[in-house]
Amino acid sequence: MAWLDPRETRRAELEREFGEPMTLDGLTHAWKIFQRRHGHRHSTDDLLTGWYATTKVRSAHRLLDLGSGIGTVGLLALSRFPEATLTAIEAQEISFRLLCENVAANGLLARVTTLHGDLRTTAVAPADFDLITGSPPYFDIRDGIVPSDSQKAHARFELRGDVRDYALAAARALAPGGHFVFCFPSVQRVRAVNACTAAKLNIVSQRNVVPRTGVPALFTLFACRHEHVEATLFEPDYVVRDAHGEQTAEHAAARASFGMGVGVERR
Repeated sequence: MAWLDPRETRRAELEREFGEPMTLDGLTHAWKIFQRRHGHRHSTDDLLTGWYATTKVRSAHRLLDLGSGIGTVGLLALSRFPEATLTAIEAQEISFRLLCENVAANGLLARVTTLHGDLRTTAVAPADFDLITGSPPYFDIRDGIVPSDSQKAHARFELRGDVRDYALAAARALAPGGHFVFCFPSVQRVRAVNACTAAKLNIVSQRNVVPRTGVPALFTLFACRHEHVEATLFEPDYVVRDAHGEQTAEHAAARASFGMGVGVERR
């Protein structure tokens, strides 16, 4: 009799409970996540924010993920530091429920603390985290049509704070010598820089992510810290796919660093 992953059994239970299709998808070599098939899903933004964060520090023991959604960025970072713990904050009800399910499904209850609340007001220990991550919503509610689906709406639009609120929350929680890593649309780079300035965070490095050779950068990865920085390092563009639509060697290596093979990610 073929072995059945108990997470697949749980997926079927969640599908019945939610009354909609649910998927069980690989996040790392060992960890899988539950996602709504038609909800907000794991994306290239999440993957590269988690990847960029883990390239900026040699080790980390106390991780904090702001606006965690279903947990992808924080869990990706956690997977690279076996001795670390993670605190994940998420306010949206459906995302928080799936965050908790994903933590439990991968046997991480002893390493991950989930907090259901607004990152602007949810209390965490000040100056306590050596690596903080975040993937803020990209759009002001005046800049588009807010989806009727609550999970999609809160993931994409600034319904509970904006990039400045993320930076301020990170600044309060960041330990001396720690890093805050986040992503934001390249066309809104000024907003991200101003947010860091307002939070008295110095940008150590930033890197544009180009979805395909020959097209404009889609989003930018930022690494920040409290300590003085002589000059921000502007790293070469990160190109996801070449002109033929094939994954670049660097993107394949980033995925492989989490034990992932060739695949497609989307925002």
